[in-house]
Amino acid sequence: MANLSHDPAHQSFDANDPHGAEHGHGGSVRTYVMVAIALVFLTACSYWTYTPFWPFGDNIAIKRIWMMAVSCTKAMLVILFFMHLKWEANWKWILTVPASMMSLLLVLALVPDVGRRMNYASRDRLVNAAQQPAPEAAGKAGTARHPAGEKH
Repeated sequence: MANLSHDPAHQSFDANDPHGAEHGHGGSVRTYVMVAIALVFLTACSYWTYTPFWPFGDNIAIKRIWMMAVSCTKAMLVILFFMHLKWEANWKWILTVPASMMSLLLVLALVPDVGRRMNYASRDRLVNAAQQPAPEAAGKAGTARHPAGEKH
């Protein structure tokens, strides 16, 4: 006989209850199979950017935006279904929203510093920075740029 108590602390698992799986954590096998199929489809969408059938040519910006959208969608599916976040109580928002906002603010606060880091670099840092390879030697195996007079 099914347990009709609405208090989760007093409920017990009943194998004969046809609705028991719907009220617990997690989804059905069908749900997980559908999510797995969606993940395979999204992986194919990622691969699509490297095929000749990609309609936007070699535009790197569009490829990156597409890949980020597909990656975020895949991450959302994994988090919601395989990590059971979809079935968690509402307390998850109290933990994740403030942490997400703080991490976004941290990233946005550091963007100007990273972008302008060489504008105010000292002379010593600029002099001792790694040298860029010569344009004629770039891409050729076994070539390296050596200062004049240095033996190798």
